[in-house]
Amino acid sequence: MQIVHTTPGFILINRAICPVAFNTAALQILAFPTDPNKIHQPMLFIRDKITFWLLKSNGRAEPIFVHEIVSGQRKYTCRAFRCDWQIGTNEPMNYVVLLERHSHGPGGLIGLTEQFGLTPRELQTVSLLTEGLTSKQIASRMRISPNTVKAFLRLVMFKMDVSTRSGIVGKVFGSQPDTAEETHDRPNSSEQFT
Repeated sequence: MQIVHTTPGFILINRAICPVAFNTAALQILAFPTDPNKIHQPMLFIRDKITFWLLKSNGRAEPIFVHEIVSGQRKYTCRAFRCDWQIGTNEPMNYVVLLERHSHGPGGLIGLTEQFGLTPRELQTVSLLTEGLTSKQIASRMRISPNTVKAFLRLVMFKMDVSTRSGIVGKVFGSQPDTAEETHDRPNSSEQFT
C-alpha cells in the first residue's frame, strides 16, 4: 500500500477570487486523477477549480464556498477563512481555503466501538488504517510492533466479519452518514487514489 498524502491543501486567494499561492497538496487534491506535474499553468488551473468547484456562489458581496468536495473517492472538508493580509504587492488577501481530508479518527469511529465491540487500541488501528497507512507505518505511529498491528487487524476483521483490510475500510466508510447534498463530486471520481 502506498503512503497517502494527508497534508491539508492550502490556497491563498485575493479579492478577485484568484489564487495568489497554494501548496502542492492543494494541487494534488484538485487535479486528481491527473498528475500535477503535467499541469503547465497550475495558477490558472487552481483559479478554474476555485471558480467552478469550490464556490457555491460568487454573485454576492461575499462569495460562498462549498463545505465538502470529493476527489477520487476521498472526501475533503473545504474551510474558507476571511482575512485581511497584505503581502509584497500591497494587494489584500481576502481568503484562505483549507482542504482537509475527512478524518475518521477515534471521535468519528465511536459508533464502530459500540457496533463491533472494538477496544481503544483496535479503534486506533482502524483509524490509522483508514488514513491509508501500512502495518509498518501504523506500528510506528502506535509505537508497537508490526506483528501487534497485524494481530489487532485480525481481531478487527473477526469482529467486523470481514476477511481483508479493505473490508474493514469498507465497513468504516459504509457506516458514515452520507452528506451528498453538500458534496460536490467531480466527473470521473470513481477512480481511487492508489
